[in-house]
Amino acid sequence: MEVLTVHTPDVLPLGGKDTFLLSLSEELPLPPHRTDNSSRVPMHDLINFVIGILDARDPFTFSHSWRVAAISVLLGKKMLFSPSRIAHLHHAAHLHDIGKIGVPDRVLLKKGPLTEEEYGEMKQHSRKGYHILQRFPLLRNIARIVLCHHERMDGGGYPLGISGEEIPLESRIIGVADAFDAITSDRPYRKGRSLSEAFEEIRHHKGTQFCPKTVEALLDLRHVLSEHLQRADEEIRCFEKLPLLP
Repeated sequence: MEVLTVHTPDVLPLGGKDTFLLSLSEELPLPPHRTDNSSRVPMHDLINFVIGILDARDPFTFSHSWRVAAISVLLGKKMLFSPSRIAHLHHAAHLHDIGKIGVPDRVLLKKGPLTEEEYGEMKQHSRKGYHILQRFPLLRNIARIVLCHHERMDGGGYPLGISGEEIPLESRIIGVADAFDAITSDRPYRKGRSLSEAFEEIRHHKGTQFCPKTVEALLDLRHVLSEHLQRADEEIRCFEKLPLLP
């Protein structure tokens, strides 16, 4: 299994935020079919590029996606994913909300609760994200994961209304991580709830909204999750302090 190596002679030197993002991923193995030297960095460069767009568009969505990625990787490891599958999960989690760059500012950046009409516009972000990722050959393998991350086990989600095992497991993992971070995050119109309240909320919706085995994995992580979220927040603060390339 090939692992991305940052210090290779055929890679152009990077700096600032590009180096930081790349270094965070250097322990994540590439998919088996991308093992040649020339294809090592482009995948991560592309991820970094899209993450940068997300940060410029909406810093809150960027930091939320960073924490969702951290939780998702923990869940993938707990559920004994292979290293290459964890890499795909990590990429998809970072980009699960990339479709929000296509949501109007009046909706995406609104300081209060959304109206029903605005919520309908916001719900389009899963489909928009899918179409964005489908345009990049290196990201097509995570496009469906992003498309399905708001589906529910009982079929009441969106945009496809699929249920149970029809939903990719990676999407079910990201759905749990996404909800957990949304519950615990402060917004202009409400205060975030405690981690213990978030665990209970997720547990309450096990089997209806959320995948039971993913919920059980999350509950098993309750004693270590806080530490990992603190580390993710430190990474976000470091990223925000780094200079952009000229």
